[in-house]
Amino acid sequence: MDNTACFEMKKEFGTYEWADSTINIINGCGHNCRYCFSREMASRFKRKDPRSWENEELNLMQYNQRIPHKAGVIMFPSTHDITPDNLQYTLPFIVRILERGNRVLVVSKPHLECVTRICTICAEYRDRMLFRFTIGSKDNETLSFWEPNAPNYEERKESLIYAFNNGFRTSLSCEPMLDEDVEALIEDLQSYVSDEIWVGKMNFVLRRLHANGYNDLESIAAAQRILDIQSDENIVSLVARLNNNPKIRWKDSIKAVMAKYVSVR
Repeated sequence: MDNTACFEMKKEFGTYEWADSTINIINGCGHNCRYCFSREMASRFKRKDPRSWENEELNLMQYNQRIPHKAGVIMFPSTHDITPDNLQYTLPFIVRILERGNRVLVVSKPHLECVTRICTICAEYRDRMLFRFTIGSKDNETLSFWEPNAPNYEERKESLIYAFNNGFRTSLSCEPMLDEDVEALIEDLQSYVSDEIWVGKMNFVLRRLHANGYNDLESIAAAQRILDIQSDENIVSLVARLNNNPKIRWKDSIKAVMAKYVSVR
């Protein structure tokens, strides 16, 4: 693999590295992740109090919108997740997107209940769907700290395997990496990934913790550990070890580091 072209800094960043457009129908997210960018944005623009972020509210205007056929890939969701509490709304909404002939990227920290229902309801559309499951650590203690209400590692892995075994395209997001063991995580899961494995840093960690109401010493110490893990030196070393894996794709946060150290064309 040419590891210089990989780090060309392009205009695409964030969700636009993955999809051409996004759709969301829920305000808030039951997973209540400490580092959540959507929670920070909702707080900044006074759309929702960060203390009530985990209380999910259906946005009727978005839910009832007419869904056109769009060129490119639609990512659903991007500012919340698919949880058992909102499954009654997300299932028919995904079908509505697909019925219009769209291609859909379903992004989630997956609950097995949700994944099995989606696979059943959307089986006829599997050729236009791609699951991207977010898993940043194999360690359940780490997951429960940063993503307190999200599924544990075993359930996320089982969800990935279920979708893969049922003929759906699968991919993995290790963004953000939550510890230094991302290689062990990839090794454990890559057999069930048909497409890509995206690796990225935790962005603006101290700012987001502050905005989301986590100013306690434990949170600040955990953030500092993340910053140490994500040092330029460690990122360069990680890339050197993983860059020959054909499934690996680097998020913009990794590319920004590597652009400092490799020739970019």
